[in-house]
Amino acid sequence: MTGNVTPLNNADDLLLSIKDAAKRLNIGRTLMYELVNSGQVESVHIGKLHRVPVIALIRYAERLTA
Repeated sequence: MTGNVTPLNNADDLLLSIKDAAKRLNIGRTLMYELVNSGQVESVHIGKLHRVPVIALIRYAERLTA
C-alpha cells in the first residue's frame, strides 16, 4: 500500500469472516482456509471467531501481482 490510500469504506470492513474474505478474493471457502492455514493470508482469533483483516487480503493480492 502506498500513499494515503485506505482500503476501508467503514469500520465494519476491518475484519472479515473466512466466508466474506473468500468472497472478496473471489475464491472458494476451502481455498481461503488453505491460504489462512498455510500462513499465506494472516488471520486473527477473537474468542472462538476466526477473522481475516482486510489489510491481509490487500497484502496477499499485492504479493500475487508483484
